[in-house]
Amino acid sequence: MEDWLKEDERMDYLLAEDLRIIQSSSVFSFSLDAVLLSKFVNVPFQKGKLVDLCTGNGVIPLFLSARTKGHITGVELQSRLYDMAERSVRYNKLEEQITIIQGDVRTISPQLGVEKYDVVTCNPPYFPAHEASEKNLKEHVAIARHEIHLKLDEMIYSASKLLKQGGKAAFVHRPGRLLDIVTAMRNNRLEPKRIRFVYPKEGKEANTLLIEGIKDGKADLKILPPLYVYGEDGAYTPEVREMLYGDNE
Repeated sequence: MEDWLKEDERMDYLLAEDLRIIQSSSVFSFSLDAVLLSKFVNVPFQKGKLVDLCTGNGVIPLFLSARTKGHITGVELQSRLYDMAERSVRYNKLEEQITIIQGDVRTISPQLGVEKYDVVTCNPPYFPAHEASEKNLKEHVAIARHEIHLKLDEMIYSASKLLKQGGKAAFVHRPGRLLDIVTAMRNNRLEPKRIRFVYPKEGKEANTLLIEGIKDGKADLKILPPLYVYGEDGAYTPEVREMLYGDNE
């Protein structure tokens, strides 16, 4: 196991998928948002071409590999995270299904191919760049969480360029950016079709937004039932527990 890991890395389980993933508390560890997005997006089961932008340590491609037989490409800017993702793919023997590319989301469409993909997902940086403090955030974390190298409009533009007509784009973000997201999607031929709000628990404000659109789709937006992460007892709700652990108790 040690041969697969570097520095302060660890190997964690993705229990529901029976896979392993390389993580680092000081560089990158995936959050529940990645799990939610990977379960929310509609994917073709038998075949298709999928892209995950801002892939980090490759967690969303790994999750999606359990839901589709299509080929999945993960795009990550940071070399350390790219390396972690690439090793996780090899450890799980998924090289034939998942390809990890080091690249800039803003300029990736000419490299991967314009209008070639059926599905694009992205768990992008959420926060404006000016909120990043060099004192409080390490570079890897700052880039992953803040719009230092990638703004929301740029991400959605690239997602649209990659998608075929009728292809699906799905994003996870913060509810406060809903209007910005919808505006950017419509400006880039992505018609919002499904939205789901995620709440820490009943009675609390939503803190996460899941949204899926179709390229050149007709206007017909569905608001899905709310998703609650925790119950009154402080434990995961059955729906979230199923996402994380599958049939494991």
